[in-house]
Amino acid sequence: MITRKSAREIEKMRAAGDILVQCHKEIAKMIKPGISTMEIDTFAEKFMRDHGAVPEQKGYNGYAYATCASINDEICHGFPRDEKLKDGDIVTIDMVVNLDGGLADSAWTYAVGKVDEKGKHLMDVTKTSLYKGIEQAQLGSRIGDIGHAIQTYAEAEGFSVVRDFTGHGIGPTLHEEPHIPHFGLPNKGLRLKEGMVITIEPMINEGSWHSQMDSNNWTARTVDQGRSAQYEHTIVITKDGPVLLTDQGEERNV
Repeated sequence: MITRKSAREIEKMRAAGDILVQCHKEIAKMIKPGISTMEIDTFAEKFMRDHGAVPEQKGYNGYAYATCASINDEICHGFPRDEKLKDGDIVTIDMVVNLDGGLADSAWTYAVGKVDEKGKHLMDVTKTSLYKGIEQAQLGSRIGDIGHAIQTYAEAEGFSVVRDFTGHGIGPTLHEEPHIPHFGLPNKGLRLKEGMVITIEPMINEGSWHSQMDSNNWTARTVDQGRSAQYEHTIVITKDGPVLLTDQGEERNV
């Protein structure tokens, strides 16, 4: 069932988003060669709890961590671990903050040290594709408009769009209807209505879009060892256009 959120619910999600944004900004300062994703995970959980929130992912379907930390060819749901990040890696940190029942969800890909030009281009294209999708998240538009904008841009830049994982509705539970594919045809799918809260979170690969699952039954990675990047915002559909609840205030790539 698709739910439209009340003003009160949206304000609670906005407050959760504020904590999530602050946490991402602190993580950005921490990312460097030699740090582990387990250290980042420990920091993120403490940060949330110190701000009166809890990590919604921890315990979700048995997931054991406060964040997902996906390195290089890992597409999503990478486990935090003690392995040290290396110069040239890219790492996506994905987390969900629950503040008094209000949820906010955002993933961000970070460069570790000096990343090669193709890796930087992958990150730039992925972030730009997120905002191209957000531009289409207008009242009365269709879900296919979002995916089409992302797919046409990313593929024109020589990358592929992951099909197996999508954005989603959110609040009061983590994954709700509707699914928000990052590929598709314009003017197809459900119409967006005022009060809907969704995530847009394109996962863009260097090579094939196909994924394979690790033996932990959580972590998805590329089939050809190509790198994958992801950027995600939580968005409210309003009559005045999409409103980002997880906006970091960074200069947008569009």
